[in-house]
Amino acid sequence: MSNMFSLEGKVALITGASYGIGYAIAKAFAAAGATIVFNDIKQELVDKGLASYKADGIKAHGYVCDVTDEDKVNALVAQIEKEVGVIDILVNNAGIIKRIPMCEMTAAEFRQVIDIDLNGPFICSKAVIPSMIKKGHGKIINICSMMSELGRETVSAYAAAKGGLKMLTKNIASEYGEFNIQCNGIGPGYIATPQTAPLRERQPDGSRHPFDSFIIAKTPAARWGEAEDLGGPAVFLASDASNFVNGHILYVDGGILAYIGKQP
Repeated sequence: MSNMFSLEGKVALITGASYGIGYAIAKAFAAAGATIVFNDIKQELVDKGLASYKADGIKAHGYVCDVTDEDKVNALVAQIEKEVGVIDILVNNAGIIKRIPMCEMTAAEFRQVIDIDLNGPFICSKAVIPSMIKKGHGKIINICSMMSELGRETVSAYAAAKGGLKMLTKNIASEYGEFNIQCNGIGPGYIATPQTAPLRERQPDGSRHPFDSFIIAKTPAARWGEAEDLGGPAVFLASDASNFVNGHILYVDGGILAYIGKQP
């Protein structure tokens, strides 16, 4: 059974994996035997990531690349194939969120979120699929969101992008499943990361932040997720254990999407 979940001999590219969710997934992949490749948009972020991987005893290959630039992504994939090997596993993790009320958001701000969170996965997937077809297998994991299913105030662009990413996931599965390529998504719940730290800070009187209280009340697990909670699901979707799982979004949310909430 353990062999089904092994990633030995696999090359995994995780975009935007200098820290946070992408980093946690990369660590899980490395523990399962994969060779780790990641990118970020700035050299300083790549250097920070490489230092973290080294401190954790992981040999990783880091590159600077903007996932919204098709020419640069194609060049990156070619460079990885030359220097590391053909990519067996792609995790489209790079993304941003802008919390702005819809009527206050400019079209340019909306486009930026769509470009990174939806066009980026399209561009990266398109770049790796031809070699996956030649190799006879491939795994693509898109980092979706609960906002792939739900709306909420101030996240119109993010919800639109993540909803689109859910459908891109299903379409990649539909179009390339016959080539033994599986494309699935992971939809994290609210994860305790540096980005969400301000929402979890205790108030001056010692009480929870209002948003923190809201999330705890809406989550059957009664806690925020940890980035490490995504490692097991990601390894499953990257391994042979999921060879007949395709076009699926696996929500790792502590049960939020299954729960209507407590009666007041």
